[in-house]
Amino acid sequence: MQFLLAPASRLWFRLRLNEVGPLLSLAGFGFFAWAFIAIADEVREGETHSLDSFFLLALRNPQDIADPLGPSWLEEAARDITGLGGYAVLTIVVLATLAYLLLARKRGAALLVLGAVVGGMLLSTGLKLGFERPRPDLVPHGARVYTASFPSGHAMLSAITYLTLGALLARVQEGRHIQAFLMGLAVFITLLVGVSRVYLGVHWPSDVLAGWAVGAAWAALCWFVALQLQRRGKVEDPGESSHP
Repeated sequence: MQFLLAPASRLWFRLRLNEVGPLLSLAGFGFFAWAFIAIADEVREGETHSLDSFFLLALRNPQDIADPLGPSWLEEAARDITGLGGYAVLTIVVLATLAYLLLARKRGAALLVLGAVVGGMLLSTGLKLGFERPRPDLVPHGARVYTASFPSGHAMLSAITYLTLGALLARVQEGRHIQAFLMGLAVFITLLVGVSRVYLGVHWPSDVLAGWAVGAAWAALCWFVALQLQRRGKVEDPGESSHP
């Protein structure tokens, strides 16, 4: 009897997930989009400047604001961590993922990942050009920067990439603990990247919060699209492979 109940319970859970998943993804999109709009409105009005300055200076040595708090190895580690949200590392991660999905004959999932990341990059560039917020000038920068400050592209793109890939990997796992671990790891990396940007003095905290918000909103929207396409057979189910 237990052998019969186990597959039935997994089927029931998958059916419930297919029903609730689109609602949760839309709710996540709505919440994070609202959060970004609220932060952007405060930034435009200059309401975040005092808090931004406080947290930025709080991470610096009061006797020498060019020196971040903590030992020298921590600053070097922050540079390594911030690279996880850079274009070079994210490009390698995405290309490796695309290669794996194509080898596994999951072409629909590969196109979805590519569309999510490329679309996120274009959105990030457009938002930066639209707001044109200057980089922090209170402290020396601990890393090279080439674009405007708002929103943080590292925070946004790491949220889009790692959350999308985390959700994709979680869906091919049976155990809930493994699924939770994968999503938790994706969130953890995203948070580390954002914090490293503030620690290195290249972003205001509100830049990072906005980057997280719009990145999570975009990832949730892409996941909603993925669920809809999967229902129509346009994207492969995690347990299936398409045939040439």
